[in-house]
Amino acid sequence: MKFRKSVVLFCFALCSLGSIKAQSPVDIFESANEAYNNGQYGEAVDLYESIIDRNVHSSELYFNLGNAYYKLNQVAPSIYYFEKALMLNPNDDEIRKNLSFAQNMTIDSIEEIPEVGISRMINNATSIFSYNGWARMAVIFMLVFVSLFLLYYFSVSTAKKRLMFLGSFIALGISILSLSIAFRSFDRFKKDNPAIIFAEITEVRSDPNLRSEVVFNLHEGTKVQVLESFNTDWSKIKLSDGKTGWIASEDIRLLNFF
Repeated sequence: MKFRKSVVLFCFALCSLGSIKAQSPVDIFESANEAYNNGQYGEAVDLYESIIDRNVHSSELYFNLGNAYYKLNQVAPSIYYFEKALMLNPNDDEIRKNLSFAQNMTIDSIEEIPEVGISRMINNATSIFSYNGWARMAVIFMLVFVSLFLLYYFSVSTAKKRLMFLGSFIALGISILSLSIAFRSFDRFKKDNPAIIFAEITEVRSDPNLRSEVVFNLHEGTKVQVLESFNTDWSKIKLSDGKTGWIASEDIRLLNFF
């Protein structure tokens, strides 16, 4: 597994400006890298996490922390921090590769339900841009619509009027489509609440109480979607194969929490 030695000065420097502590996050990051290179993975973990305790976050920090936990054969935290690194830098192939190495250490084998037809096309389109990107596109094409419609209204030539009229309504259609995709993308963003199983083995039950039936078991490192919570003690989860159930909230760690 590859390890990153470079310090992201821009990210850390912003968070360490004005600090009166003896060591800045940059210094700690370098010390953690040195400990990692010397095979002192436990010490490296402590140092990396001390940076997080200062409310400093970066994909490089999470990536190296995931590597350190991987070296310690701790599956759940390794996957957890690789996933967090990927959230901050989703196009990084190196993070994806190391994440796949860590996922190979998990016990649960869960097949993802493939998307087909129109649903797949819509979701593929949604993932091209963020909801902000689609919203910006909607605004841009609405401005294009207004401009072309004004040109149509004030144009004298019949041919130009037809061209401007057609162009304006094409722009209007694209704007409406972009806006609808933006709403769908935002809805998916709000519902996306992934978590990693941290318990070595945990029981998933049919209802949020210990008297309910155990429907299946999960093991550390498995990624789930949290659908809802009950009394803070129980979380309803969903797997990529569509199975759902209730799990003790203490057995998972949410990825969206920074």
